[in-house]
Amino acid sequence: MKTLIVEDDPTSSFYLKEILKHYGPCDAALDGQKAVDAARAAIDAGEPYDLMCLDIMMPEMDGHEALRQIRALEEAKGIISIKGVKVVMTTALSDSENILASFRDQCDIYLTKPVDKAKLLSELRRLKLIE
Repeated sequence: MKTLIVEDDPTSSFYLKEILKHYGPCDAALDGQKAVDAARAAIDAGEPYDLMCLDIMMPEMDGHEALRQIRALEEAKGIISIKGVKVVMTTALSDSENILASFRDQCDIYLTKPVDKAKLLSELRRLKLIE
């Protein structure tokens, strides 16, 4: 499982990488624009990400806009939504507006921080990304 962790907080990024590195390579991006650039480069190389952990509140470009751009990029490349990167929103925001917006933008999972390791792994099993 190839993962991109999009997080501007080093502690959160490290924590997610420690959990996910056992399942495959993990890259990191510090903001939404870098996430879009990384997703584009991976798709263009024929090696798209399987999983993206995406924070909402970040500098430059927030997670909502990054997710919209990544889904548009996938669509432009002919990648149908069910075959695209699985996106886990990992955020401190727990209000219904952000949750609904995330699912409207086609995230797969919404987890609030601090991310519970067991819950994250359970959701990844449900998505059949890990066993």
